[in-house]
Amino acid sequence: MTRIGSSDLDVLPLSLGGNVFGWTADRDASFAVLDAFAAGGGDFIDTADSYSAWVPGNEGGESETIIGEWLASRRPEGVVVATKVSQHPAYKGLSAANVRRAAEASLSRLGVDTIDLYYAHFDDESVPLEETVGAFGQLVTDGLVRHVAVSNYRADRIREWIDIARRTGAALPVAVQPHYNLVHRNEVEETIIPVAEEFGLGLVPYYSLASGFLTGKYRSTDAAGQSSPRAEGAAKYATPAGLRIIDALEEIGSAHGASIAATALAWLRAQPTVVAPLASASTVDQVPDLLAGARLELTAEEVETLNSVSAWTPAGR
Repeated sequence: MTRIGSSDLDVLPLSLGGNVFGWTADRDASFAVLDAFAAGGGDFIDTADSYSAWVPGNEGGESETIIGEWLASRRPEGVVVATKVSQHPAYKGLSAANVRRAAEASLSRLGVDTIDLYYAHFDDESVPLEETVGAFGQLVTDGLVRHVAVSNYRADRIREWIDIARRTGAALPVAVQPHYNLVHRNEVEETIIPVAEEFGLGLVPYYSLASGFLTGKYRSTDAAGQSSPRAEGAAKYATPAGLRIIDALEEIGSAHGASIAATALAWLRAQPTVVAPLASASTVDQVPDLLAGARLELTAEEVETLNSVSAWTPAGR
């Protein structure tokens, strides 16, 4: 188990992404995935109030509703649920009034009294940060939220959030959710991880498997014939450099009897401040690899091999 930052939330170090629920996984498929995840020891579920508003006919909140129905049906012990605010079509932005209304709507859809981890999904610089920090702090004071967090924030804005929270006595963030994986390292390693290390924040990276590329499924930049909605996003990484990463993952994984996906997740877990990579599954047969990635321990030499094959040039050098 791994503790999320300075919080009291201890979880298996893998967060199951709920972005596919109500999108590529209908209610029954989502229940099956959630059942398999919980049966395998998974206890950390991530969603957002906007999932999956981009699907024709959806309004946003479909993922939360499915998770809420699953929680009510299964009544699992000790499951940690994270959700986010700022992108729901009816609750855009991070004004204090909107944050409150959106949180109440999420609580209703999830069918819970308290949100375990509540993220500001995207920064809203049209609203004074003091207002947003205060709104999140009030949710904690009022018992609607246990812990606050930020997603897709620049390092300077995270630092500013913490400064305001310390000055005003508002709840401090405990986690950061950035885009981070073996083919997308630069910004996080240069700017976000140093802030997380300084303030004891836990990283919960999204796109941990690069839209599926780091499963080894995409070996060509041509996404034609791929049925997955993410195929084009994944296939763009199938460059010579990207395929060298896949080859290294395959070789290292084979030594452990582990898949390419599990090995990619294990590498991410080995990075500073990372507490739980975030990955989604649309079908039950995808779940075992994710759970394996939460338990696979790579050697220092294996981590260094993957560091080297995915090496990047820091900005300005």
